[in-house]
Amino acid sequence: MNEQNMDGRDVVITGIGMVSALGVGAQQNWDNFSSGAAPVFNSEKFAPYTVHPLPEIDWAEQISRRDQRQMEAWQRIGTYTAGLALDDAGLKDSPEFTSTMDMIVAAAGGERDVDVDTMILAEASKGETDTNIIVNEKLTTELRPTLFLAQLSNLLAGNISIVHKVTGSSRTFMGEEGAGISAVRTAAARIRSGQGTHALVGASFNAEHPDMLLGYEIEHHLKRDGWTSVWQREDSDGGGLITGSGGTFLVLESRSHAEARGARIYATLESVEADQGKSDQAATAERLSGISNATKLANASYIISAASGAKQRTEIEKEFLNSTLKAVPVRGVASAVGHMREVQFPFAIALAALSLHHEKPIEQMDSRFEVAISQKPERVGVLSLGYEDAEGAAFLTPANGGKA
Repeated sequence: MNEQNMDGRDVVITGIGMVSALGVGAQQNWDNFSSGAAPVFNSEKFAPYTVHPLPEIDWAEQISRRDQRQMEAWQRIGTYTAGLALDDAGLKDSPEFTSTMDMIVAAAGGERDVDVDTMILAEASKGETDTNIIVNEKLTTELRPTLFLAQLSNLLAGNISIVHKVTGSSRTFMGEEGAGISAVRTAAARIRSGQGTHALVGASFNAEHPDMLLGYEIEHHLKRDGWTSVWQREDSDGGGLITGSGGTFLVLESRSHAEARGARIYATLESVEADQGKSDQAATAERLSGISNATKLANASYIISAASGAKQRTEIEKEFLNSTLKAVPVRGVASAVGHMREVQFPFAIALAALSLHHEKPIEQMDSRFEVAISQKPERVGVLSLGYEDAEGAAFLTPANGGKA
């Protein structure tokens, strides 16, 4: 049995809040993933780019209309899913718990002023004035002063604190997929070390905003010829990414804290590892071997991959899975919901926990690369490669722990 199993400081998952193109809440997402529902995407609104959009959401279920007015879409997504996680864990409106709860959020800056960006690009394209001069002029004359506040990455944590009264320690990590990995890893480490007993950790991303697509396309990351499985994009037009809007928050607790309050436990988060370095195939494969060995991914019943679809990085991941972990089935969840940046790793962990809780794997999304699974999962691994850098892995076992 894993040395951490059944210890009072085991990290367990007691609350899951999820929003993606496949649904609102953990149950809708699980129902669709476990039944093999078709991916939901839109290839017309931002043509030639495809986006996995948000479903219809009644924000007022978690956020008052007054508070909504202060938030951009990415903040609403995050605050809403954080509320879902707290509700799911039975901690909503429980100040004795929320006032001492750690909060660790992965977030980038907010949404940009598209009109100002358009002005800058239009002027720069003329080639008549130095680009740096154009940028400085427009930033000082065109931006609303309040926009700078709306851009702050820690505003998501601030809104969650205000709306849901989560007022313990607060940390915000920036750095795209790496931030999502580090947020979960840090929350789990604090609980294992005894520095905390319960934490709210997660991220949100709004892909349906022109500046988000522009940021990717400037470096030619976006796929330009419609939807395909995340594993089948090596010959597609463009860089391979299909983005998706969504959010995921998890409530993590020490086992003793969860059991003392009679909480339902979805799964045990045995380990989380992260790494980052040179992006060439050999160096990346070496790092993948390191985090895979540390989390014992080879012992997993199957692996939930947060593969982005980015051509070079996804090919490296496919090669690693086909060689080092060829005996372990895999599921690439971005085929169904798109690349959600900081959300990728928490989202995959949430699905792994739901899979163990329901004693059922999620369905294939690409029969050419993903093999069928006939047995109930006893251990589920998670693997995440950022579209440019950062790697993470996790290993989950059932609620009462299990052999690794």
